[in-house]
Amino acid sequence: MTKQRTAEQAVALIPDAAVVAVNSSSGLCCPDAVLAALGARFEQTGAPRNLTSVHPIAAGDMFGTKGVDHIAKPGLLAKIIGGSYPSGPSSAEPPLIWQMITANQLKAYNVPSGIVFDMLREGAGQRPGVLTKVGMQTFVDPDQEGCAMNDAAKSDPIVKRVEFEGDDWLYFQAIRPDVAIIRGSVADERGNISFENEGAYLGAMEMALAARNCGGLVIAQVKNVVQAGTIKAHDVRVPGNLVDCVVEAPDQLQTTATPFDPAISGAVIRPLSSFRRPPFDVAKVIARRVAQELKNGQAVNIGFGISANVPRILLEEGLHGQVTWVIEQGAVGGVPLLEFKFGCSANAEAYVASPHQFAYFQAAGFDASLLSFLQIDKQGSVNVSKLAAIPHRTAGAGGFVDITTRARRIYFSGYFNAGAKYAIEDGQLKITKEGKIAKFVDKVDQVSFSGERALAQGQQATYITERCVIELRRQGLTVTEIAPGIDLQSQVLDMAATPLQVADDLKVMDARLFQPEPMGLVLEPKV
Repeated sequence: MTKQRTAEQAVALIPDAAVVAVNSSSGLCCPDAVLAALGARFEQTGAPRNLTSVHPIAAGDMFGTKGVDHIAKPGLLAKIIGGSYPSGPSSAEPPLIWQMITANQLKAYNVPSGIVFDMLREGAGQRPGVLTKVGMQTFVDPDQEGCAMNDAAKSDPIVKRVEFEGDDWLYFQAIRPDVAIIRGSVADERGNISFENEGAYLGAMEMALAARNCGGLVIAQVKNVVQAGTIKAHDVRVPGNLVDCVVEAPDQLQTTATPFDPAISGAVIRPLSSFRRPPFDVAKVIARRVAQELKNGQAVNIGFGISANVPRILLEEGLHGQVTWVIEQGAVGGVPLLEFKFGCSANAEAYVASPHQFAYFQAAGFDASLLSFLQIDKQGSVNVSKLAAIPHRTAGAGGFVDITTRARRIYFSGYFNAGAKYAIEDGQLKITKEGKIAKFVDKVDQVSFSGERALAQGQQATYITERCVIELRRQGLTVTEIAPGIDLQSQVLDMAATPLQVADDLKVMDARLFQPEPMGLVLEPKV
């Protein structure tokens, strides 16, 4: 008997007050047709009501995939637990989910993505919850904000500190979903799901297993349904015994604004010459300086922002393949993609499930991480997750806290302040208009990375900007390098809203960074 249903038939099975887990990463693997049908059902019938939605990584974005905004309706949603949220330009209208969050129309939590997957895993195993060090001394910690995004959430804490075997831990209760909504490429009539056209598996299997083991419903959206028995067993990523309903959505995109790119799914290998190189500008200077820190043979995590261009620097320098890129969505190797395709890689060497990738990150199995920053304070703590004036400008923490909690080497990259204008002339950096919003401050708006904890654990943190390089040292934030053409006092020390130390052996940044031609970069071997 076929498990194929229309989207309307499938969502009609979702009861009031259900916990609904959704497998997606912005537009990647987003089951948009099913979410649209769920929102439409509520509009037409007023049901289901008071759902809790769970999103380890954001469902949808502001660039063409509506995702969670289909169900961002008062009465339909009562609570949302998200590793990240749709984000986009400051000038755009905030997504509906952000409007609900800021209006306290539901309880909203920003829980690190890896921990959300852990909570689902513990639910699948019928265990009580997660004990973790991830997030201690950050906004995740109940001693700070406890993951609460609004006043409504503060009244219903999601995390607490507990003592276990003589040590302090953060404890998150297991999530036991009543419904899992996942997406793949092809399903057969028995509900076996393959992912051959996707750029990641994310946590589809883990989410389906959690719902099944908790007596719940599993809905799988796919592009095509085929005859039973025609998908090879090794190609099945979610077996049919875990799936209740299959919804065919022939128009589903591979990711936002991308009908299908075979390089994202590993069907073809793109020529290296086909990848766009960054234009010669200040952002490229920063990415080049980050690249100088890498070693041949390293496995390196990469995040959104300026650091996402570092793989293109290695391409330009003829060094592709000397570093293996690992991203939270699950791709290993290849070339991570940019803009709204971020989270996908072309020419990946392997795809692993996101929960496995996060276990790798949480225990610092990798060599280094390249990340961005919104603010940095005098203790070296970093905020990437909260911009109070424009909440939707940032997606929240995502996997940032999982990645940084034990990472041995972290390189944060970004502009020294906000709003400055620059020129590069004759190998010198010129500030043509100074920025007015400091990023180096006494206290960050939200602690996404704790500098104090990093020092206690022996982690090494470096902050790379266009005008200087700063290291986290026990005596404080210390300027170790300065760009040619920049005045240390007036353009660095005076422009920070918190005191900076200066290294005794202050250096000038490599002159090659400020020239348009390739640098002749050589990566020393990993020791």
